[in-house]
Amino acid sequence: MQGDRTLIAADAALSVLGWWQDAGVDVAISETPTDWLAPAPPPAAPAPSSPARSGPPPLPDSLAALTAWLAEGDDVPEAQWGPVRIGPSGDPASGLMILSDIPDPEDAAAGQLYSGSVGLLFDRMLAAIGRDRASVYLVPLASVRPPGGRVDAASAARLADIARHHIVLARPKRVLLMGQAPSRALLGMDLRVAREKKCSINQAGVTVEAIATYAPRFLLERPVAKADAWKDLQLVLNGDEA
Repeated sequence: MQGDRTLIAADAALSVLGWWQDAGVDVAISETPTDWLAPAPPPAAPAPSSPARSGPPPLPDSLAALTAWLAEGDDVPEAQWGPVRIGPSGDPASGLMILSDIPDPEDAAAGQLYSGSVGLLFDRMLAAIGRDRASVYLVPLASVRPPGGRVDAASAARLADIARHHIVLARPKRVLLMGQAPSRALLGMDLRVAREKKCSINQAGVTVEAIATYAPRFLLERPVAKADAWKDLQLVLNGDEA
């Protein structure tokens, strides 16, 4: 009799297991019951992240750091335009900062701004106001000539910001803007409008007198404009004598 009861219990257990299998239960989940119809818990809040940086990185806060960045930085606007950079030259403490346009094609080989015949005319212009390259601070708007000689709008805006910051750090008494591009970048005016008068550049609480004139290459190609350029240079000369 005992053996029969054991067989009956085993058959009953197999019958129960078969019923659960027919109901779709084929794997043991856990020892405790689960409410499968309960609503899912809300998703966990994402971990706070650092705010994304927008815009260009801040510019160096000293003149030495800025000139080093212009010479070697890989995030300056002209970094991809060419391998040879022509940086600022002369004396930052001279009181006169001259802002030129992009380098001429031959400047990279010469290793300086305003080389060759253009440079000879530039040197004569400086001599006319009692200066030379050692007694001015000559800074290019861009240290590399871009392919095709044209600066795209985004790069031009960034170069203008850098030039303004450069002026704030150098603190010259006045700035001589040579050419159309520097006049537009720093004064927001065409050269024909900006010439023959004293303007001002205001940046970060610093105000600097600015005078715009023709670039030496333009004067070399159009000698008739030299008389007008001399009028502009006299404004610089009168400022030096004041």
